[in-house]
This record gives sequence, C-alpha cells and structure tokens, in this order.
Amino acid sequence: MTQARKPYPSDVSDEEWSLVVPYLVLMREDAEQRRHDLRELFNGLRYVIRYGIAWRAMPNDLPPWSAVYQQSRRWMDAG
Repeated sequence: MTQARKPYPSDVSDEEWSLVVPYLVLMREDAEQRRHDLRELFNGLRYVIRYGIAWRAMPNDLPPWSAVYQQSRRWMDAG
C-alpha cells in the first residue's frame, strides 16, 4: 500500500480536476499501459510549470519525470 504524499501548492484542486479531466483522458483509466494515476501525472506537470524546474529535478514523491514528460507530450500532441 502506498502512502499518500503531502500536497504541493501546485496540485490541482478537486474542483479544477473535475473541470479538466474530460480533456485529459486519452485512454481508459484501466488501460494496461497506465502505470501512474492521471491526476498525479497532471500534478507533476503543474509542478514543473509552477516552479520552472528541469524535468529530471522533479520531487521523488511524484511520478517519475519520464512518465510525466511522456504524458505531457501525449496531451500536447492530442491538442
């Protein structure tokens, strides 16, 4: 069982999440290739943008930088 992490100021609120999630879902939540929670990937992207850090400098309690980067590219490619 994974322990919940402490939230960052850049984390998406429940209200924001309910507004943006329909635009972010590119595959089913239970798709075999989905290894990380979509909301946590989005939080990782928001962290990078908010603090202007390099992808590889992301905190270890968010999904791996490579997963956040790859999902971010998918979102951008999908428009």
